Amino acid sequence: MQPTKQWALLAIAAVCAALAWIVIKFTFADLAPLPWTAVPALILLAIGEFGFGRNLAQRLHGPPDGRPGAKPIQPMAIPRVVALAKASSAAAAAIGGLAFGFLVYTIPLLDKPVPGHDALAAAATMLAALALVLAALYLERACRAPEPPEDEDSDDQPSANGQRGRRS
Repeated sequence: MQPTKQWALLAIAAVCAALAWIVIKFTFADLAPLPWTAVPALILLAIGEFGFGRNLAQRLHGPPDGRPGAKPIQPMAIPRVVALAKASSAAAAAIGGLAFGFLVYTIPLLDKPVPGHDALAAAATMLAALALVLAALYLERACRAPEPPEDEDSDDQPSANGQRGRRS
């Protein structure tokens, strides 16, 4: 599985922002005010994924003997967590793009009460989505395999004369 590319997340956000702006341009008068419910949900998800990533990073990349008393990580858990992180970052990029498109449309209308409220809600949603993207990328990075220790005295290493085996 390849690491999530930042340009891919930006592309998702840009497409969603453009689509949101186009749809809102034609339907804004018929829409209800933008709710604030997405903001706490996105922030709670970001906090959870950041905490999970921090815990996982300590267990995978901590001292060689691991954290004292920590349960070992199941081998199939890591790909599942990576899939969660990739899905979360893509979904948050889409939500953030939609909020940005809404924000761009409502900024010129800030002097009116309803568009002003919608602009604030869109800005808060966009920032919360950005926090979730960052937390998901951190979680994905925490799942990377640790670097193998460099063993200087390995018998499989080629010697100075190019032959394998014990050095004399």
